[in-house]
Amino acid sequence: MLSMKGKYGLKAMCHLAGLPEGQVVQSSEIADVNSISKKFLDAILADLRHAGFVHARKGRGGGYCLTRPAEDIMVGHVLRVLDGPLAPIHCASRTAYHRCHDCPDENACSVRLTMLDVREAIASVLDTRSIASMRQMAEAEESEKIAALHVS
Repeated sequence: MLSMKGKYGLKAMCHLAGLPEGQVVQSSEIADVNSISKKFLDAILADLRHAGFVHARKGRGGGYCLTRPAEDIMVGHVLRVLDGPLAPIHCASRTAYHRCHDCPDENACSVRLTMLDVREAIASVLDTRSIASMRQMAEAEESEKIAALHVS
């Protein structure tokens, strides 16, 4: 399950993806617009900065921006930084694998084999969807709502 940290981190990344190139935004604005605790968001942004996804400019006129184009930042990479491995169990993980102590033969374990399929399905979506495409999906939905209001 997606944690609140992961959810808020993705919301912040989508917010930053909407900024014009070269512009920065303060964490308080991101927090206000997305209904996130500023203190929690600051911790999330620190993790994203350490991972190289966001840049923090200090001082007057400072704030946050993406370090590279949103098209080049995949959702799965961001979630691994914030929430850890995508696999639902450790023995199905590619990045944090460790064998289960209660499994005599993991190659014949139906639970592990099923969770490997789950992990692959999750990764196939999250590792091919960019932050830019997430933002575009939300913008398209908003445009459809506005268009529907004008028709009524």
